[in-house]
Amino acid sequence: MASSSKVSIQKSYKYDVFLSFRGEDTRKNFVDHLYAALEIQGIHTFKDDERLEKGKKMNDELLKSIEESKFYIVVFSKNYASSTWCLDELVKIMECQKVIEQIAYPVFYDVDPSEVRKQLGRVGEAFSIHNNEGKVEKWREALREASNLAGWDLRNTADGHEAKVINKIVKKISLELRFNNLEVDRKLIGMESRVKDIVSLMEMGIEDVRLIGIKGIGGGGKTTLVRAVFDKICFSFEGKSFVENVREVSKSSMFGLRSLQEQVLFNVLNNRSYTIGSVHKGKSLIQKMLCSKKVLLILDDVDHLDQLEALAGGLDWFKPGSRIIITTRDEQVLVAHGVTCIRDVNMLSQDEAMCLLSRYAFGRDIPIQSYKELSLKVVHYAAGLPLTIRVLGSFLCGQNELEWEDAIERLKTIPLKETLEKLELSYTGLEDDYKEIFLDVACLLKGWKKDKAIRALESCGFRARNGLRVLEQKSLITISPNMELGMHDHIEEMGRNIARRSDPNEPIRHSRLWIRGEIEDVFAKDLFFSRIKLLASFIFFFLGLQVTEATRAIAIQINSSGDNERPCYEILTNGFGNMKNLRFLHVDSDTRDWPVNIGVGQNLPNALRFLSWRRFPHCSLPKTFQANNLVSLQISSSIIIQLWEDGERKVLKNLKFLDFSYSHLRTLDCGLLPNLEKLNLANCCHLVEFHAPIGSLTRLVCLDLSECILLKSLSFIKQLESLQQRYQRTTLSNWNLRKLVSLDLNWCKNLKSLPQSICSLQHLKDLDLESCAIEELPEDIGYLESLEWLNLRLTLVKHLPNSICMLKRLKTLLLSRCYVFEKLPEDLGLLESLEELSVTYCKIRDVPSSICKLKHLREFDLRCCDQLKKLPEKVGSLKCLQVLDVQGTSISHLPQSISLLKALKIFGFKSEDQSIYT
Repeated sequence: MASSSKVSIQKSYKYDVFLSFRGEDTRKNFVDHLYAALEIQGIHTFKDDERLEKGKKMNDELLKSIEESKFYIVVFSKNYASSTWCLDELVKIMECQKVIEQIAYPVFYDVDPSEVRKQLGRVGEAFSIHNNEGKVEKWREALREASNLAGWDLRNTADGHEAKVINKIVKKISLELRFNNLEVDRKLIGMESRVKDIVSLMEMGIEDVRLIGIKGIGGGGKTTLVRAVFDKICFSFEGKSFVENVREVSKSSMFGLRSLQEQVLFNVLNNRSYTIGSVHKGKSLIQKMLCSKKVLLILDDVDHLDQLEALAGGLDWFKPGSRIIITTRDEQVLVAHGVTCIRDVNMLSQDEAMCLLSRYAFGRDIPIQSYKELSLKVVHYAAGLPLTIRVLGSFLCGQNELEWEDAIERLKTIPLKETLEKLELSYTGLEDDYKEIFLDVACLLKGWKKDKAIRALESCGFRARNGLRVLEQKSLITISPNMELGMHDHIEEMGRNIARRSDPNEPIRHSRLWIRGEIEDVFAKDLFFSRIKLLASFIFFFLGLQVTEATRAIAIQINSSGDNERPCYEILTNGFGNMKNLRFLHVDSDTRDWPVNIGVGQNLPNALRFLSWRRFPHCSLPKTFQANNLVSLQISSSIIIQLWEDGERKVLKNLKFLDFSYSHLRTLDCGLLPNLEKLNLANCCHLVEFHAPIGSLTRLVCLDLSECILLKSLSFIKQLESLQQRYQRTTLSNWNLRKLVSLDLNWCKNLKSLPQSICSLQHLKDLDLESCAIEELPEDIGYLESLEWLNLRLTLVKHLPNSICMLKRLKTLLLSRCYVFEKLPEDLGLLESLEELSVTYCKIRDVPSSICKLKHLREFDLRCCDQLKKLPEKVGSLKCLQVLDVQGTSISHLPQSISLLKALKIFGFKSEDQSIYT
């Protein structure tokens, strides 16, 4: 076993301060006031008449109390040296200061330091009564040493005002204790920057009352962080209280909240005890007693609004300058209480995690060389979670390399119990449907795009948007900047453990299946029992079991790896037979060459609400599938030709989302899809027939027909009837697409025109016509009042209809490579929201002066407009313009006003005089 170096362990002390004094001189005045001031600040102080237990020898207990104290305050008075007990205390104090990390401070109450040092004057008179030759020299030496220490001469400090001197002493001890507390635990890693961030957020110099929230997962270091903050700044407040385990204590009994209220009052009001009859009375008392005090209050591990209302109900409860810090796993608790300053607790970086692990496992800052690779594996498993690192480091301390390897392998299959128990507290407090959403994310949906996950969850009947928001607020999931669902590895592990733990060795009992081997095992059993149904029924009735009826959701990935995948064929053919309650099925396959006439997927459960199967191996849905519950159907990159075979017309009455993109689809009858909201047929290059009877697709909001190159007509839109309104606007009646938001027709190369009735789509925001054969837009295109994005790249459009200037919300207009486009509309400046305009490779000869009215235009791309010679003189009015590209134009000079645009970057201008362009 590898040896490890020892780390010096700082001693913990029973008392913060030991007071040494002559009772007859100072007990009832200076020392009494000093003791009270120290206790008010939470400084645990030994004072002989307060701490000694009756019946014990004073000398023995005094000596022990001295050894158990961190700081000593020795109050020298005129009669101090007359007491042998005081002198013995002093000798012991000076011994401890020399050999241990303890510090003594002298206070010269009514004597001069030189009198103590040389035993002169009143000190000499008091000391002269001693005749014990053996101790006198020790006492003299102790007096000399103590008098040379830094301390306070009452007569020469703060003009002799005792209260001010006491305040200075308390502040000094508080600062020393703060520094000492920050150094106590050498295993605190990465805390300095995190503490600094929270302290800066508190803005201590501002005299307001401030609530600050810190949120994060269990075991993530929230308590450690706020404890470090508390130790750093608590001395600056008139009262302070660190209330730990709020969640646990408040729920431990019917008096839990009241006991927490009593604790706050006891801490802040200098150990004065209060008995509170009710939570309501406790609120009133806290407000009454704390409103005149500048308070630092830490409420750690809060999980319910009631707790905050009972302990920190309003800003008016506290004196200006007070700070209240709340830690929680649930952001919504903070938001509901009006907390606006909220910080996430950050996980440890790899370097910080390695240092923390090394301190627990090896007693040093870096791992022993032979353990470096093993330590990296442990750090990778812990994924920055301090709790996991501490637990594993302590467990692995003293273990040999083989034992480390065995522990790491074990973690791959058996989760770390202590971590999971801590994390699971967030899960147990969820509502039942949010628990189901959490388990779906942990087992099936981690890494999915948020909108796709919402679609899957809503298809299964869950309130997905609220659910994901709640999980994010409780730090159970994260949502990345690119809108992907994320989850800490240990939370994922915890969720998967919950889904399996009812019977870990029997996947047939699991609610969710995602492990390939377990899915095959369940399918194989299901297939076996489906072939001996009568016998199986008897066996399972006798055993009290139901074959695979526990399974609610399955996600499986099938890779094309030769013969290794062959066993899946038969399993997937009939493996769903007894899954009566399966609501979610996601098959991600890259297998292109399924065997001919294979029966895969021909036995789909009728309970399915969400079906996603990439490369679905059939030309239509199976006849046996009664899809009455189906809400979302995603069969992309498949060989499907039509929805049902042999002209069957089963209506999918609950289907809202349909994705046949990149498939071999040839025809689609939308009359079978009465409640469809989103339809994706992108890259259905074989699609020739699109049937949309009158009255169908009334709920459609999104339609993608991009690169449907054989689709010659949008005849279904022609069924829209015209209704005369203001501006002769055509609108919708019998055939209703009023909710359509996005229409993608790019690369529909046979599409030469759009029907005039398309202009009635009042909610349309995005219209993509790139690479279509369209030569002109409908005259009433301006009636698309919600349009924000219009793509006409690579079309044959020569000009734009005048009505286009009515598009007040249009932000992007793309005319790049419209090689025959000749002229921008004169009233272009009416497009008041336009931010991006691209006309590259067009034949335009000029830019209308009205463009200078576009106050939001950021990008103007004129590349390769070789017939363009100048820009409008007032182009400097485009205050938001950041990018102007004139490369390949015939522009020889730029307007003087362009020099006003300090943030503008100009590309492609080659004039020798650059002064007016920068």
